[in-house]
Amino acid sequence: MAEFRIPERHAQLLEFAQSLTPPSGWKVEISGDEIIMMAGPSVIHQRNLLVVREQFDAHRPAGLMPSENTDLASPSVGKLRNPDLTYIPLSAVELGGNEVPAELAAITVEIVSASNPENDLVGKVRDYPLMHIPLYLLIDPRDGRITLFSDPSDGSYHRQWTGKFGDTVPVPEPFGFGLDTAGLIRYPA
Repeated sequence: MAEFRIPERHAQLLEFAQSLTPPSGWKVEISGDEIIMMAGPSVIHQRNLLVVREQFDAHRPAGLMPSENTDLASPSVGKLRNPDLTYIPLSAVELGGNEVPAELAAITVEIVSASNPENDLVGKVRDYPLMHIPLYLLIDPRDGRITLFSDPSDGSYHRQWTGKFGDTVPVPEPFGFGLDTAGLIRYPA
């Protein structure tokens, strides 16, 4: 496996972020020169994540494992993101530590936070293609919308599928199935 080098600026931010003691249920991310702290998810958020994860688990390719709230690091572009759900190679366990190189992720799944939607809708749409993550599934319980971003190159996603709760999302390989979203629920108005 290639050596995972961390540029000095990112290493400093990472060291500082890791020295923080966030309140229970909070998580820390790095995007460029920003350290982002977010509150833990709601019960609706967690239920929606379960509906999605159970389907992905049923279509999980051999050699990939699900991981919730794993730090995906991309030091070359100064990013450390912590998706709600990702699928990474089982071999990532051999790396040890708390971070996984982002380019190993097969997909990231985010349930939009009611308290900080811009992080998922803007920041991660910007960061995930820079981090070479091939698929980004974005589920927004505020308005019942779903977007699947794919085909990252030149720092952005070049394809997107958009639908609403109740639609079937065409999830490409390596999963290759239709994600049933009828069981997703919206946040209360």
